[in-house]
Amino acid sequence: MPKTFVLAPDSFKESMTAEQACQAMQRGIEKVCPDAICISVPMADGGEGTVDALISALNGQKNLCEVTGPLPTQKVKTYFGLLNEVKTAVIEMAKANGIHLIEPAQHNPLLTTTLGTGEMIKAALDLGVSKIIIGLGGSVNNDAGAGMAQALGVKFLDDNNIQVAVGGGQLDQIRIIDTASLDKRLKKVEIMIASDVNNPLCGVNGASYIFGPQKGATPQMVQQLDQNLSHFAEVVESALKLSKQNIPGAGAAGGLGFGLMAFAGASIHSGVKIVIEQTQLAEKIAQAEYVFTGEGCIDFQTKFGKTPYGVAQVAKRLNKPVIAFSGLVGDGVDELYDLGFSQIIGINPLNFDLEDAMQNAERHLEDAVVEVLSNFLEKDS
Repeated sequence: MPKTFVLAPDSFKESMTAEQACQAMQRGIEKVCPDAICISVPMADGGEGTVDALISALNGQKNLCEVTGPLPTQKVKTYFGLLNEVKTAVIEMAKANGIHLIEPAQHNPLLTTTLGTGEMIKAALDLGVSKIIIGLGGSVNNDAGAGMAQALGVKFLDDNNIQVAVGGGQLDQIRIIDTASLDKRLKKVEIMIASDVNNPLCGVNGASYIFGPQKGATPQMVQQLDQNLSHFAEVVESALKLSKQNIPGAGAAGGLGFGLMAFAGASIHSGVKIVIEQTQLAEKIAQAEYVFTGEGCIDFQTKFGKTPYGVAQVAKRLNKPVIAFSGLVGDGVDELYDLGFSQIIGINPLNFDLEDAMQNAERHLEDAVVEVLSNFLEKDS
């Protein structure tokens, strides 16, 4: 009887996409088990690769668009995914407003905006979708989703009833929020936030203090940004009669989580759980003898909502062995063996060179699969 494998890795950052990792795993499996059945389910956790993973797993399509980039004067050509016969759109905010879209010298969360993310949402609404999934990883903004809301019709006014040009540095100028022109179609669409970030909007654990420095914020800017977010949250609460700033995940993507909940009625979910549900991973694992997963680094943080952990939890419920492959096996992995992992394998040779590891990741993964599977099947026989 041919053995069935489910291949459900995340991307290995900067070296392999999730789809490429699936292909490398399959090549390795077929060297040992030529008649094996491989079910590839490229995975993601709401961050980089979420759109491509879902397009690949569900035979979706790309919808090309041009939107505002991280800086208000910048335009970027990008895309979002369409699934389920164009009933569901999948958007990665980073494809419009990601940190990789501007040079490090331009990183300034006082100026960067989520306007382009709002433009992608509007483009999805124009196509008549009934559900929108939005991944929040990789942002370079700190505007609490104000730019996104502007793109969908919200007006932010100062003391003189003049519209505020919204970036993270201008939120303190807002006195009035006018939602009269907010896109009415939002009320008819389910919007799901895919994120593995649990930070609130404000405070020492909020968007500005925790994530601001990696987006170019100096200590002084961090303080200003946090004060601006707090002011914005108060104005939103007064205008909309709702309080979202302390919900876990409100601080994701520079507060875009907050903005989506406040203005678009979005709900927030574990990114990997959304991908697991959308790809019907449990149904596929139920058919398999083995489950392979992995990503660039596996360590003690993996259990906090990372893709391999999510995959292992599904497999554990179905009593299937899980082998995880990783470019780097870090500290604290021993506890993962009690959480559904059968084996955790570093794919790189001893004393590996980093450049070689990055350039030849697919080959190293393929070789690791061959070695592990040969040993695994030998023990089974």
